Amino acid sequence: MLDVRRLVLLRDLAAHGTVTAVAELHRVTPSAVSQQLRLLEEETRTRLLERTGRSIHLTAAGRRLAEDTEHVLDALEQARSHLRGAAAEPAGPLHLACFPSALVPLAAPLAQALRATHPGLDLHITEAEPEPAARLLLQRRADLALTYRYTNLADPTPAGVESLVLGVDPLVAVLRRDHPAVRAEDSPVALRELADSEWISTPAHTACGAAVLHACRSAGFTPRVRHTCTDFTAMIALTASCGLPVVLPRMAAAHLPPGLVVRPVADPSLARTIEVAVRHGASQEPPVAACVEAVRALVPGGAAEGG
Repeated sequence: MLDVRRLVLLRDLAAHGTVTAVAELHRVTPSAVSQQLRLLEEETRTRLLERTGRSIHLTAAGRRLAEDTEHVLDALEQARSHLRGAAAEPAGPLHLACFPSALVPLAAPLAQALRATHPGLDLHITEAEPEPAARLLLQRRADLALTYRYTNLADPTPAGVESLVLGVDPLVAVLRRDHPAVRAEDSPVALRELADSEWISTPAHTACGAAVLHACRSAGFTPRVRHTCTDFTAMIALTASCGLPVVLPRMAAAHLPPGLVVRPVADPSLARTIEVAVRHGASQEPPVAACVEAVRALVPGGAAEGG
């Protein structure tokens, strides 16, 4: 009988490419990963890895076994679902990873809704951006995750994870009421109208920063960024204090201080999808399905309404 934990390490090595990356994913040392992979080779009596200097690659047999591992894990998730499905009511601990700007509009009311509809569920919420949230799912430290994906960036779904789109959260311009680009209520703002101004932005290496930079360059300019910040609330406060524009997800701009207004951005491709992610085969587990149903009810018509 093959050790499933070792199979998971092989699967993750195929997905992430290095022993170091697998060790970081599982919060162990690289030497521990290497030892477990050597034991897996002994179990299978098959050469699964090629070691060249400090590099390691999967053999053809190793790649096949990594692919088969996905089917094994899917079957185990289905078996777990069948066992949990025998219960009349979803119950037990449920671990949710959630990106920061969804904590207030989605995670908090979700906790309240689940207490009312499924009191046997014991919800635990962990703040996490999409990439670490996927790691939590694969480590089985989270059962599902609220994530996002910017529509003008080609971000793939991580291996071993499946996502369901809940809605679309468009990016909007937050401006002082006296800004020249502010016209009639809900009149869209073209990014080019903000080209001559200094900006407040998230760093370019973040998903939001990369999406905004890509959209601006597609509009024919590179924004001159004066302030960089990863906290949307702080960015809005800076706009209120210094008058510089900021473009961010509408969900993060639901509550503004006096003197600021929200305007749609004319570029319809500048948006992010709000998604719920689970491990392959886990979506029908009663606790997970109950949570997905509850969170979908929180975004009627899509997240574009701003949560």
